[in-house]
Amino acid sequence: MLNKVVLMGRLTKDPELKYTPSNVAVTTFTVAVDRNYARQGEQRQTDFINIVAWRTTAEFVAKYFSKGQLMALSGSIQTRTWDDNEGKRHYVTEVVADEVYFAEGKRDNSGTSYQAPTPAEAPAPQQTMPQSPDFEISPDDDDLPF
Repeated sequence: MLNKVVLMGRLTKDPELKYTPSNVAVTTFTVAVDRNYARQGEQRQTDFINIVAWRTTAEFVAKYFSKGQLMALSGSIQTRTWDDNEGKRHYVTEVVADEVYFAEGKRDNSGTSYQAPTPAEAPAPQQTMPQSPDFEISPDDDDLPF
């Protein structure tokens, strides 16, 4: 079975690092992820995805990420249930983050992000497709095997 999630979005608040009774680091946070499409005349909708990170990943997120910062992550979807004090059952679906990445330039003290300067633009290298002497592609070929 395959269970792989890749997301990029902004943190909705600062992550808070906690430790389990057995001293395992854990942090939970929410990432706001814009949908890829929007209906004509409407703004793009945003999904708020709950994320949990464990151990060194949790410590990394808590130390280096803050509210509003763009992050990319990969992990897996996990579901769980639990009963509250009143006996009501709760269902939770969340992403367990395995890898977390910075997805924007470093921020200065005012919270404004900036990118490193880019090198002078050079002309793009030309790409050529090697041709076999006995096989040529023409735009009129409809019987190609691909």
